[in-house]
Amino acid sequence: MSRKKCKDFVPEIINKGGFFTIAKAQEFQTCLDQANEWISNHQIEVINIETVVLPNIHDELEEGSMDTNLDTIGDTTSSWNQFIRVWYKQ
Repeated sequence: MSRKKCKDFVPEIINKGGFFTIAKAQEFQTCLDQANEWISNHQIEVINIETVVLPNIHDELEEGSMDTNLDTIGDTTSSWNQFIRVWYKQ
């Protein structure tokens, strides 16, 4: 019996930004291209493909797209990140 699994395609930060500038991430299309290529190169059964939006996945204190506790605090700036999640069976 095969189990459901998922793989995330998260835009990488290409410019960290600074005190007065925000970070710059790869284009969403890059993630879509990577997901399509990965799907075509693996023998999998795709169950679902979704766009996920989570806060602060690139922050140094967070664990990325699979983190179960992503924080947004008070009046500080929060950065929301969009990525692709592929659910599949192998």
